[in-house]
Amino acid sequence: MFLGALVDAGVSPSLLEKTVAALDVGARLEISRVVRSGVSATKVDVYVDGEKDLPREEYWKRQEALSQSHAHSDHEHAEEGHEPEHYGHSHSHPGETRTGVSALHEHGRGLTEIREIICAASISEASKKTAIAIFEALGRAEAKIHDTSIESVHFHEVGAVDAMVDIVCAAVGAEALAVDEIVCSALNVGGGMVKCAHGTFPVPAPATVELLKDAPVYSTGIQAELVTPTGAAIVKTLVSRFAAFPEMKIETSGYGAGTRDFPGHPNVVRLTVGEAALTALATKTASETITVLEANLDDLNPQVFGYVMDRLFEEGALDAFGMPVQMKKNRPGTLLTVLCKPEDAGTLTQLIFTETTTLGVRRRDEMRQTLARRWENVGTQWGEVRIKIASMNGTVTNYAPEYEDCRRIAAEHHVPLKTVMQEAAQAYATTFVNKTPA
Repeated sequence: MFLGALVDAGVSPSLLEKTVAALDVGARLEISRVVRSGVSATKVDVYVDGEKDLPREEYWKRQEALSQSHAHSDHEHAEEGHEPEHYGHSHSHPGETRTGVSALHEHGRGLTEIREIICAASISEASKKTAIAIFEALGRAEAKIHDTSIESVHFHEVGAVDAMVDIVCAAVGAEALAVDEIVCSALNVGGGMVKCAHGTFPVPAPATVELLKDAPVYSTGIQAELVTPTGAAIVKTLVSRFAAFPEMKIETSGYGAGTRDFPGHPNVVRLTVGEAALTALATKTASETITVLEANLDDLNPQVFGYVMDRLFEEGALDAFGMPVQMKKNRPGTLLTVLCKPEDAGTLTQLIFTETTTLGVRRRDEMRQTLARRWENVGTQWGEVRIKIASMNGTVTNYAPEYEDCRRIAAEHHVPLKTVMQEAAQAYATTFVNKTPA
């Protein structure tokens, strides 16, 4: 369903198809348009060795039927004097594919093998890291439930080819969205019972419950599993936070369809992509426009550079600094950067031209978020020191002794500068740390 939503929202189908081919596990995708309770959506199906992926409940019903049929066949052979091939191997689990036809008695893949397959695929390193993280989240949940180590977990249906396709394509598709964060609403987990490798369990399944700790969940009473362990692992890894629909400017949206069509309940996942409105941080900080001046210097006497820095601050620069750079003809140089108020840019530009050897100054305006700042005086055994205090939404976030005050006291009283600074900071913490700024 997530893959369908990705495609519907604009992720290239060919990107996902190339990803499946890169895994080289005998799978392919089939992408189609369907309607779920009146909502048009994109349906992505995984085919493994020509067989279509099945929902988990149907998969286990088919496995059970095949198992009973196989046991009946073995019984007939035993009556004829032939010992069953799987005699004495009652701990074998149903196979790796949810098609129910390929590997009934094989164990699922372990995490080591899954990592190797993902790492060998020709996809980005970021997508590999994300896909492996999803499997590891799932492995930790399974290991906790079954009281074993993560490396000992064999992913029954999760290690299946179709689930590997789901997870790796989810990682690749999420990267293709190129968004700063993914926010998720509360999850409708469904209800009823579901068949798993180890028996029949109430919905949500144990692994799903473990994975969705700290996530908001609910059930509308639909008797079906609406969030699988694989889906929960994808959400847990990709989502940065759970919240109501965020304030945003919508750019595009997409709907990914599930297999079932519930009456009156669209069985779809909606993915909405857009630009966030004013962030929470912006509402708690001040915004201002500053001008950035830059110049490359490759033939300036270092002694002069120090003098220029002093002059820039005297003329009103908010900040100034130099960074070593390698310039044309392999000459070492310095990148001079000056931050200032827009109204001071002309004066400071003229100063740079006058006092340095540069032939050009670059200029641009940028927005800056700033914390509220104030000063407090604290007493030390050598005299008063000013403390600069920064706060956000009324809460102190940083504070520091004023360097010039501490330097003056250290020189006058012949004490280490760090000692003065430490005592001033301690004095503030003792006196003002719980004081609400005006």
